[in-house]
Amino acid sequence: MLSQLDKASIPLEKIHHIFVTHAHNDHILGMVWMIRMIATSMNKGTYDGTLTIYCHEELVDTIKTLTKLTVGKKFYKHFDERILFHVVAHSDTVTILEDSFTFFDIGSTKEKQFGFTCLMDHGTKVSFPGDEPYRESLYEFVKGSDWLLHEAFCVYDERDIFKPYEKHHSTVKDACELAQTLHIPNLVLWHTEDKDMKHRQGKYLAEGKQYYDGKLYIPEDFDVLKF
Repeated sequence: MLSQLDKASIPLEKIHHIFVTHAHNDHILGMVWMIRMIATSMNKGTYDGTLTIYCHEELVDTIKTLTKLTVGKKFYKHFDERILFHVVAHSDTVTILEDSFTFFDIGSTKEKQFGFTCLMDHGTKVSFPGDEPYRESLYEFVKGSDWLLHEAFCVYDERDIFKPYEKHHSTVKDACELAQTLHIPNLVLWHTEDKDMKHRQGKYLAEGKQYYDGKLYIPEDFDVLKF
């Protein structure tokens, strides 16, 4: 993650807000490195202001414990002073960088997890229902979105290979049918398998266009999407 941020020319000193969805290792372990490196910058005097981490209540102790077990006190000494935790609850709305974020519990049966809807200052609405399939209970948050960021673990034809439903994930077909039903004009698919990256984008687009007539994006690292 740190390498990719460097390649994308995104300096850590410019990152002041981070949202953590849930405690699965592929979503939380990177926080230790972000905290370590941003705290290093704080110690050097090259980081202005504070870092705010947005997460549900249980994640605060998890992130703090992981950090304290793996890095030195000179890094985690900034907790609650310059590295702040903003606990989000279901339906909470927070203004971040002039955009309005409404957080919601996605109702996961695996691990407590939150998503969000962002109403940007120029009127665009972006919804992110976490890394599990969208649930009807989230309709009031997601309806009217201009963009939907939805997980799609594999194409439908390869569901017997990758077993997305056993992992509480969707296929490209599922996500595209959802976006079509919700009349969302822009769909971004993420959280995919990575066995054939060379052909993944073309394969996902080919399946997705059978079920969705909006603009479909399967981004690669360093792609930039303008909302």
